[in-house]
Amino acid sequence: MSTKHNMQLLQELSVKNGPLCVGLDTDPSYIPESVIKNYSTPAQAVLEYNKEIIKRVSSDKSACCCKVQIAYYEAMGLEGMKVYSQTLKEVRKAGLIAISDIKRGDIGATSDAYAKAHFTGDFETDIITINPYMGFDTLVPFTKYASAECGGKGAFVLLCTSNPGMTDIEHQELKAGGLLLEKVGDEIARIGTQIKELYPDQTCGLFGAVVGATQEKDARYLRDKYPEIFFLIPGYGAQGGAARIAATLLDKAGGTVNSSRGILCAWKNDKELEEKVLSNTLTMADIADSAARASLFSKEDLLNAKAGL
Repeated sequence: MSTKHNMQLLQELSVKNGPLCVGLDTDPSYIPESVIKNYSTPAQAVLEYNKEIIKRVSSDKSACCCKVQIAYYEAMGLEGMKVYSQTLKEVRKAGLIAISDIKRGDIGATSDAYAKAHFTGDFETDIITINPYMGFDTLVPFTKYASAECGGKGAFVLLCTSNPGMTDIEHQELKAGGLLLEKVGDEIARIGTQIKELYPDQTCGLFGAVVGATQEKDARYLRDKYPEIFFLIPGYGAQGGAARIAATLLDKAGGTVNSSRGILCAWKNDKELEEKVLSNTLTMADIADSAARASLFSKEDLLNAKAGL
């Protein structure tokens, strides 16, 4: 039984392996037809691609975790959910932290059920994402799995997301002063302090925050305001977020920077594979190797940007 909660383990692994989070938001359309046709179903091709990527990034230590976005697997039906479950098992078996991007958040009894569904059983994971906008009471059921006996489960709470529409809600000013996202951040920090009695030696809270790498003006402010919160940082790569913004967010308590399509679809722009792309003869090994190269490049890109601050 670990004496550290999962967010602490992730923080430490992000220092050891580098801050990259490989996003396994694996849509079948990201896999070339020459590869898909070798499997009984697109879902089986997705599972094999995931397994090959996990094997490579864990072996070369180019990533500290994998984020698995549940929507892509739900879209494939029952078979897709089996692939989702197996992917989580493969991530954890490889010694990486599994983050389930589920963005749940509902009233008490429903949140209880969500917590049980994703912290135990077929879909067990290490850390989940939570949407706090139905109120902070919706977060409480997830803390019940914080103890070492329950696996030290953690969560990333949406704080400042990477989409353009985030300003519609997250940047709204409150009558009492400040922005809505600051109220959320303060609650994340409070929960982190509350849980410290279970883990007195922790260097980051059980709950982290999702902070996108697309808004440079927010990055330094939020990093300084919440120095003890570990960040999950989307937006780098295909969404246009720059390494320098991500590097700012990696300061202090640190964080993990997600890249999904930039890794999953790396084969499309891989000069080493140009001839095979043109001749439609790519293999699973080809595209998985390309994903591994992209992971290593992203890791170095992020570390260089951090060193340059």
